[in-house]
Amino acid sequence: MARYRLDTFFEQVPLPWYVMFWLRLLPWRYLVPADKPGGERLRLALEALGPVYIKFGQMLSTRRDLLPDDIALELQKLQDRVPPFPGVEARMLIERSLGQSITELFQRFDVEPLASASVAQVHLATLRDGREVVVKVVRPGIERTIRKDVDLLYTFARLLQWAWPEGRRLRPVEVVSEYEQTIFDELDLRKEAANGSQLRRNFEHSEILYIPEINWDLTRRNVLVMERIHGIPVADVDRLRANNTDLKLLAERGVEIFFTQVFRDSFFHADMHPGNIFVSPDDPTNPRYIAVDFGIVGSLTPEDQSYLARNILAFFKRDYRQVAQLHIDSGWVPADTNLYAFETSIRSVCEPIFEKPLKDISFGQLLLGLFQTARRFNMEVQPQLVLLQKTLLNIEGLGRQLYPDLDLWKTAKPFLENWMHQRMGPKAVTRSIKSQAPDWLEKLPLMPQLVFDSLQQLKRLEAAQQEHQQLLRQEHERRLRQRHWSRAAGLALLLLALAGSRGELQQAISQLSATGWGLAAVGFYLLLR
Repeated sequence: MARYRLDTFFEQVPLPWYVMFWLRLLPWRYLVPADKPGGERLRLALEALGPVYIKFGQMLSTRRDLLPDDIALELQKLQDRVPPFPGVEARMLIERSLGQSITELFQRFDVEPLASASVAQVHLATLRDGREVVVKVVRPGIERTIRKDVDLLYTFARLLQWAWPEGRRLRPVEVVSEYEQTIFDELDLRKEAANGSQLRRNFEHSEILYIPEINWDLTRRNVLVMERIHGIPVADVDRLRANNTDLKLLAERGVEIFFTQVFRDSFFHADMHPGNIFVSPDDPTNPRYIAVDFGIVGSLTPEDQSYLARNILAFFKRDYRQVAQLHIDSGWVPADTNLYAFETSIRSVCEPIFEKPLKDISFGQLLLGLFQTARRFNMEVQPQLVLLQKTLLNIEGLGRQLYPDLDLWKTAKPFLENWMHQRMGPKAVTRSIKSQAPDWLEKLPLMPQLVFDSLQQLKRLEAAQQEHQQLLRQEHERRLRQRHWSRAAGLALLLLALAGSRGELQQAISQLSATGWGLAAVGFYLLLR
């Protein structure tokens, strides 16, 4: 905190006076200059703290709904700068997990790692049958380190929520909880392998995307063995050009892959940054993507898919009333939201963007602007939409890097319109009836009995309601009788208290004995009750 002057982040925050007073007393404020932008200093601090914090910074960079743009963009630069652990130790872990020696498992195994990240590292190997594979091994002891660091992050989050009025709205504890689930999921390589298998099934025989095969026989919780791929890193544009790759088609296919995963499969690779994407060099005129690292995936419900597709189409038709109504119908914003005010806010965000040519419009930034607007109307953070936005920003940035004149809307519109037609047209209704017909036929013989049971339940319910009403009436009558008796008894006790005294009322009250006062008090209580 001192080295990177992180205390400057609190200077513009309305904190309690005693917290600000304590911050003013920090000695490093007068010794260490804050000579770099805040976002850069935060990134450097996370890098210095180690792998768990680097990973946390990467996750935070996707939460553009919570962070200012300058900080989010700076955190996107975080890379896993983690030295590898000894290859001999990796070898021992593999042998312990798989129950066989390396020489029995592999024809060749490279002790030197090919790559090293915060959670795991990768080694090249050759199976006994000659197939080339990569072996991913989770770092030894990393779970204990992660648990300790995540506990510390929870402490920071709770302090932030307590000390800063805006802390509750930003929900730092929930952000840490989301990170905890993500990073502990990454420790179980079987989950990553299952995600990879699902994506491979979805794009089997596809000409636009290839997913490496998972070797399930050699995959365990902390070891993953997968087919080795040979491709050109998608960010290496010079090599792609040297290979005569059709960059325009490659960029358009990236968009097609995204929309296919989101709308056809409802299962999308949510970590599609350039380090995880390669391009097959085999047929440059018909380029094919290759994806790796399936630790983070996302999915949408059919309702979310429908609302999202209709939102996107309404956006580009500039039907802001429809966009606002869809947000309310989907439950993304509260049902009592002022529709007119929401529509006006959306228009103020979108109109300046649409002044540009369509090919210059950033789809991801448009979505981001919408989410930020909706947040002002108490839109709850939708984790699946945040992942989707992050993936869209990655795909769009990648596509524009490959082909600067990429018109995302021109590529996406036919796909979305076709999907909506398939989803809501006559064929979709017929398909839905066909898929549900066996279930209906199976339940048809049970319908008379179900109708009879329903009528019996209605009859019993009606009888129970009548009985309940009768009990309520009886209770009401009992309370009325009790009230009448209470009043009569109270009045009688008051008269009894005064009966022993003579003269005027004032004189009688003054002559009351202790017993008389007691009787009068009880009488008053009964009357008031």
